[in-house]
Amino acid sequence: MNELKILLVEDENLAREVMASHLTGHSVDFAKDKKTARKKLASGSYDLCFLDLMLGSDDNYSGLKLIADAKAKCLYSVVMTSSDSDEIINKAYALGCDDFYIKGNEKANISAVIAKYLQRGKSGNIGKVFSEEFITEDPATRANVSEALKYAASGSPILILGPTGTGKTCLAEIIHNHSGRAGEFVALNCSAYTEDLLEAELFGCKKGAFTGAAEARKGRLLQAHNGTLFLDEIGSMSLNMQAKLLKAIEEHSFYPLGADKPEHSDFRIISATLEDLQTLITQGRLRLDFFQRIHGLTVNLKPLADRNNDIFPLIRRFMRGEMQLSFAPDAKAFMLKYAWPGNARELKKLVELLVSGAETRVTLETVRKHLNQEIKALPAGGFLTDTQYRYAVDNGLDSAAELFSYEIIRRNLRENSGNKSKTMAGLKISTNLLYARLKKFEPMNKDGDPDGTKQ
Repeated sequence: MNELKILLVEDENLAREVMASHLTGHSVDFAKDKKTARKKLASGSYDLCFLDLMLGSDDNYSGLKLIADAKAKCLYSVVMTSSDSDEIINKAYALGCDDFYIKGNEKANISAVIAKYLQRGKSGNIGKVFSEEFITEDPATRANVSEALKYAASGSPILILGPTGTGKTCLAEIIHNHSGRAGEFVALNCSAYTEDLLEAELFGCKKGAFTGAAEARKGRLLQAHNGTLFLDEIGSMSLNMQAKLLKAIEEHSFYPLGADKPEHSDFRIISATLEDLQTLITQGRLRLDFFQRIHGLTVNLKPLADRNNDIFPLIRRFMRGEMQLSFAPDAKAFMLKYAWPGNARELKKLVELLVSGAETRVTLETVRKHLNQEIKALPAGGFLTDTQYRYAVDNGLDSAAELFSYEIIRRNLRENSGNKSKTMAGLKISTNLLYARLKKFEPMNKDGDPDGTKQ
């Protein structure tokens, strides 16, 4: 974090010392009274000004009288007081102060103030976000991302929804970079771990805590102290892990595996999933209290096919520093109509293939060849997860097969924006099978269709 120049106007020695301890890393100047403060405001150069409301028993509301001086120098002014009177708060804002906080929790208050100050400085350059960080010309997507950035400086949880490859991780990191938090951005894909491994990855472990724990390891929660913990595919987390993580989120403390003393971490949580969380709650696969704790502001990212005006701006971004390509008109038309099931991630892979080739003029034939390639090999370890296996053992193979096929159908429907014809064609299934699976696992609406599927 860049060093800020701060004027602290406070008449009590102990209060000054406490505040100064939470402003380490910044250049702090002090004033004990209104007269000294006015001289320093007039002659000095500051970024922020903290103003105590009461500067001495004989000068009530001195801080309010200094707001105009701070604003004249275009400073971010913050009034601090022990009083929570609505009248005083309203008057302070009416006079032009930028922030107001009640004394008593200086660590959290000062951190929040500085984060908001830094965020305000970045918010004026929102155009750079869409030209450099999150490439989009789609009005709805810009509105959603802009809304998310308004909450960047807060500690509120954010939930990002969208199909795979739409930029959920990218957006989470942008939010962190605009938050003013001094810690790291720590990302973890929950679906990549078994339950036991996920617990060790999140909470850390002591040496010898379990077989294979040859040394102590710091978990992601501790790594994200004063930063952001981004949990992708949160819907794949077991109910047991949801309960443990919920406790850690609420208390900001947790026990590493094998430890008898808790660790503490002031992390902010951002999570993401491509699954329908309401369906997970209905099926009992997502705890309601856990959902309520993580969802905060919800941001929806549209699939690339629904914002195809972003395709060629993204291509220009992906080609930066690489060989420049020229696309034939029919290749462009095909790409604009293509479904992009892998979204921006699939587009980036295509560009990487094209720039590594010898041709600079991209034809329709070349685009079709690369986009129609099929990966035949199974992923390492196969498709079966421990959760799927335990479900089959507990509920029977037929029940597990039905649920597995339903999840594939539901995910494909989301990626096709609910278009059942595309889903049936892509998965090579019949109308009867599609409706049988949806009917079994989803409530029916008044027209006899599963809720949310009728086109």
